[in-house]
Amino acid sequence: MRYTVILFLFLTTLYGSWQNAFLPPEEAFKASAELKNGSRIEVDIKLGKDIYLYEESLKLIDPVDNDGIVFKKISTSESVDHHDEKVYLEDFHATVELAKEKALSGHKEIELQLSFQGCSEKGLCYEPMTEKYTFSIDVSRLPMASGGAMAADAGQDLNEEQPPVAEKGMVSETDEITRIIKEGSIAIILLSFLGFGLLLSLTPCIFPMIPILSSVIVAQGKGITTRKAFMLSLTYVLAMSVAYTLAGVLAGLFGANLQAAFQTPWVIILFSIIFVVLSLSMFDLYELQIPSFIQSKLNKAGEARSGYIGVAIMGFLSALIVGPCIAAPLAGALVYIGQTGDALLGGMALFSLSIGMGVPLLLIGTSAGRFMPKPGPWMDMVKFIFGIMLLGVAIWFLSRIVSPSQAMILWSFLLIYTAVSLGAFEPLRKECDRCGQSVKKALAILIFIYGTSLFIGGLAGSENLFRPFEKFTSGYTVASGAAVQAEKKISFRKIHSISELDKIIEISKGKKILLDFYADWCTSCQEYEHITFADPAVKAKMAEFVLVQADVTVNTEEEKALTKKFGLFGPPAIIFFDENGRKIEGADIIGYQPPEPFLQLLERL
Repeated sequence: MRYTVILFLFLTTLYGSWQNAFLPPEEAFKASAELKNGSRIEVDIKLGKDIYLYEESLKLIDPVDNDGIVFKKISTSESVDHHDEKVYLEDFHATVELAKEKALSGHKEIELQLSFQGCSEKGLCYEPMTEKYTFSIDVSRLPMASGGAMAADAGQDLNEEQPPVAEKGMVSETDEITRIIKEGSIAIILLSFLGFGLLLSLTPCIFPMIPILSSVIVAQGKGITTRKAFMLSLTYVLAMSVAYTLAGVLAGLFGANLQAAFQTPWVIILFSIIFVVLSLSMFDLYELQIPSFIQSKLNKAGEARSGYIGVAIMGFLSALIVGPCIAAPLAGALVYIGQTGDALLGGMALFSLSIGMGVPLLLIGTSAGRFMPKPGPWMDMVKFIFGIMLLGVAIWFLSRIVSPSQAMILWSFLLIYTAVSLGAFEPLRKECDRCGQSVKKALAILIFIYGTSLFIGGLAGSENLFRPFEKFTSGYTVASGAAVQAEKKISFRKIHSISELDKIIEISKGKKILLDFYADWCTSCQEYEHITFADPAVKAKMAEFVLVQADVTVNTEEEKALTKKFGLFGPPAIIFFDENGRKIEGADIIGYQPPEPFLQLLERL
């Protein structure tokens, strides 16, 4: 009996020592979650002595319907290898950023559920544990979710591998501009975007507006004054700015690319017809003016501003149809509006941007009134030149919906007509030996020769305005294989949907991918094709990537979904993926980029 008591006491003491060797669960894992700044949840798990957490067990789950609130971004501590497992040996910390999928207001309660499991180095593994937290959220303060947001109701692994970053500390130009709006004062924002607009005014997207506005000024005739030219130009620029602002705000709030909607064939044809009609009036075939009964009413009311309404309409439509390409400043403002829902500040930035874009137009339009030649032969020549320019704008529009060869033939017609009108086949007048007619005729003959070359090249199927005879010479060029290869265009795999992209990513594992967003109506996309992608050094570096081109010309629902997936608002844009098919963060290019900086980015990647 005595030995039995001694054995019992020994076992009891041993059991108690074993129990004291391990921490109870509530001391081994001290979990907490706290709402910060109204849109960020900080999750912490403080670990007891000799305790570690399994990486794969950590999950943040949403057990209830949060009605449009999603986890926008999740960042965590770093795990380490331990006993052939990924674990956390030190206190765990995670940051969860909240966002909303739709416009919401007021307060809403959300419930989050944190699940985890860990072990003690002394040999005990604890059962899986779950903690629940409830927060009251002011949803009006939450940013809008971008295309990369994660649905909260699906449950999110806290340790899901984050997308790779192109370079430590590197952010895209669009993100940097978005940051300027978020953190800068209103004065800095407006001045910055005014400067961005001035830079964008030098891009090809703005050039077609010059003959449009100038022709409007010239069409006013001999009565035009500098003041009226300025007011007409200001009306055009303000209408253009209003269009950019409205389209941008709507695109930011709803993700709709209104400019792409205006690139449909019937809109392009209608606008081209308008420019043809305007150009023919420049050739004095007829005179465009407000009907007399309307003019009389305007005069009686003291309105001497005939033409302002038409100029405003032209400026408004020009902004949507002439310059539909996306640039980094524009994309930055749209991203800011989409993330924050702040249409007022984002709209102010867009308006300032478009005013900057319109400053050169304002100067050119005003100077057209100041330096307008006196009535006579010079006035006729000025009107003829602007008439030709308007026909060129009409062809430029049509080139978006016809083949390159057909566009080349249209250009040939315009050049041949110009040459004939300039007197290419008229004899020189003997009484005017020094009036410049010889130079004029020589120029007209050169224009005729070039126009004829375009006509022949277009019929042969050539697509290059500067090399109309390439179809006749390419087969007989004597060159090395390397030289011929260098002359070839960059070859892209064309896609129109997310599913097509996913297939290419799946079969291209082990290689980096370059995804180019392109549209026929995008002027900057043509710059990429003929300047940046044509650079020999760029072509050589691009050969290291799988080249994919998302053609969003038609703007179908599938193409819209593909654009929205990456939070884009239209072309041009270039996205990069690493060897595992994951998007490389901070490497996005929005808008046109010349060969040198583009090559530098490719080399860093």
